[in-house]
Amino acid sequence: MYSTAKDSKFGNHPCFNAAVRHSTGRIHLPVAPECNIQCNFCNRKYDCVNESRPGVTSSMLTPDQAVSYLDKVLEIVPAISVVGIAGPGDPFATPEETLATLEAVGKKYPGKLLCLASNGLNVAPYVDRIAKLNVSHMTITVNAVDPGIGAQIYGWIRSGPHVSRGAEGARVLLEKQTETIRALHEAGILVKINTVVIPGINDHHVAAIAGYCKKLGADIQNCIPMMHVEGSAFENREGPEEKQMLEIRKQSSRYLDQMCHCARCRADAVGQIGEENNEKIVELLATASRIGPTKQRPYVAVASMEGLLVNQHLGEATELWVFKPGEDDDSELVSARATPVPGGGDDRWEQLADAFGDCFAIICAGCGKAPLRVLAQHNLPVIVMEGLIEEGTKALFRGQSVPKLYMRPAGVCSLGKSCGGSGTGCD
Repeated sequence: MYSTAKDSKFGNHPCFNAAVRHSTGRIHLPVAPECNIQCNFCNRKYDCVNESRPGVTSSMLTPDQAVSYLDKVLEIVPAISVVGIAGPGDPFATPEETLATLEAVGKKYPGKLLCLASNGLNVAPYVDRIAKLNVSHMTITVNAVDPGIGAQIYGWIRSGPHVSRGAEGARVLLEKQTETIRALHEAGILVKINTVVIPGINDHHVAAIAGYCKKLGADIQNCIPMMHVEGSAFENREGPEEKQMLEIRKQSSRYLDQMCHCARCRADAVGQIGEENNEKIVELLATASRIGPTKQRPYVAVASMEGLLVNQHLGEATELWVFKPGEDDDSELVSARATPVPGGGDDRWEQLADAFGDCFAIICAGCGKAPLRVLAQHNLPVIVMEGLIEEGTKALFRGQSVPKLYMRPAGVCSLGKSCGGSGTGCD
């Protein structure tokens, strides 16, 4: 029969070591919104509180918010040994936010185990930094070691600026995963392999994955039955039966110890494995994710053509209107402050972050992914909305969320053909 890992080498980590799963817990900090691959079984929903599965969180956090949230959670759930990041996207689609979070947590809570879960596509360049941050456990999801099989599992793979599909995309992913697992092992980091079992596609291939990853230095495998996820490419495909999963784990255990107590945790999971987040945890997360003024950052900057409406794309704005709380709950104009000149790619957004370092948020009518990413690294979130400036600033000054009626997707450039394409540095 297959074995359930109860090895002391896995430490006080309830996912790696089944012996401690009823005595200690973990917390996942949802600071990684983006993903660099599209799995055909996945559909990420950030705001769903009723689903217990990977890729789901009720709120997103910045690195600073994550540490503040962790402080409050530990007051009510002290028996947490592991602080991890597992999405809802991939932690290394936005590596700087991930690493900044781990660095802050490690400094404040040096006794906690640090853990990461990734698809492995963009991990290898950061292994040295991961090791220096004392990350002790890492999960890499490997669903195929044959590009022909992987081609059926992944819609696309984005490695750097390049997007690839089919067998070529699966080959790129496997090469990166191979490099990652080997590097993590050499760095002394324990590696768990997650494998989603998909009947008719990779169910006959799981033991081969275990054997391949064992040679690279992996320590344990978690075979996960595919879930029915509405809106995914595989939403009409049936998952495996328990009898089949037992046989798959038995065959795979010839190479790697098997984790058999996985609860397919959310990206904002708190507590022992299998526990659902209670209302208090959900409210703590919602409160922590709210954007509001601080002593060091009391202002909000707005992209507007006339100072009344939020009606300008961040990339087009030559100046931002800066507001502070006024009397009678109104917003009071502080100044209209020039933005850095277009061009220069990320440098422009680095300069903008410095110029608006006294602002706790920027409001605009549109924003590309590059400014969103760079400004987030400076804890300067971008809120995309349409409507009266007052509707946005009033809510933020109160520490509330902008009403959904006015919100628009962030990180999506809506200029289209109207964009001059002459170096605004959006994407």
